[in-house]
Amino acid sequence: MATPDFIRELRRSAGHQLLYLPGVSMVVFDDQGRVLLGRRADTGQWSLIGGIPEPGEQPADCAVREVFEETNVRCVPERVVLVYGLDKPVTYPNGDICQFMDITFRCRATAEAASVARVNDEESLDVGWFGLDELPTMKEYAYFRIKQAAQEGPAWFAASPHVAD
Repeated sequence: MATPDFIRELRRSAGHQLLYLPGVSMVVFDDQGRVLLGRRADTGQWSLIGGIPEPGEQPADCAVREVFEETNVRCVPERVVLVYGLDKPVTYPNGDICQFMDITFRCRATAEAASVARVNDEESLDVGWFGLDELPTMKEYAYFRIKQAAQEGPAWFAASPHVAD
């Protein structure tokens, strides 16, 4: 995810120290039940689409904005799949350390979405639709979130589901 301006401003005084931040990730389905994924420019790995809400921006609005910014796909959030504080901080190549409270949304792409999906910013190397039985190699948490989003109804956990691994 590209670094929002307000984070850059914080980093001027905070340096690389740990920042605890909100994040959103989206499991976007099309009418064929395929999932929209992006291959990240920073790691080269396939992943769910995600981002950081701007100050005052509602998480669901951020989800819609980030999906469009990264993939050119319009979507509608259907429900919250998971709210989870990641177990471990992430250290980025520039030395910045962040830990995220992630809200994962299940989203439905609009009707024309499959035909317009494309790399739409510098954060992705590729974007694509994948059937649940043909998902590329990703981090384990992405598979977990996709599995939860594919099920109907809310998902609750009594113990840590290890979604940050």
